[in-house]
Amino acid sequence: MTHADPVEIERKFLVKRLPDLARARCYTVRQGYCTHPDDSISMRLRQKSDQLFLTVKTGEGPVRSEREIPIEAEQFNVLWPATTGRRIEKKRWIGPLGNGHLFELDIFCGAHQPLQMVEVEFDTLEDAEAFTPPDWFGREVSTDKAYRNKSIALWGVPQQPMSV
Repeated sequence: MTHADPVEIERKFLVKRLPDLARARCYTVRQGYCTHPDDSISMRLRQKSDQLFLTVKTGEGPVRSEREIPIEAEQFNVLWPATTGRRIEKKRWIGPLGNGHLFELDIFCGAHQPLQMVEVEFDTLEDAEAFTPPDWFGREVSTDKAYRNKSIALWGVPQQPMSV
């Protein structure tokens, strides 16, 4: 990864219990993967409410390169069939954590229920490492490939305990 690459630094956790969502906003996300989970590059189509995106991610762990571009409905509709069998749908809640960070809480729908995960994005790896998760966060799954959205889309919810 070069310094010119847009970088995503995040930590991801299972959810021990739902927080107060009064100050959070919610939207529906539907996404499908054009690539297989074992591919070194991930290409994803995402619909966030009425916005459509094509995203390419590379790398492993909490720091990865991410490029996302908005696309038109016609482009989305041409590519969407390529994601058959590799799709997820979820409700995403975004809200303040009170320490300058935002949480992104994903409540999965359909075949992926009752999975709930929360992630926090950071500006630097040092910020990510210094982060102390609130008590409603469960076990960290940032480096567990089974909890990547593209793995869940293909193989379903991991059969491991989903709390703490």
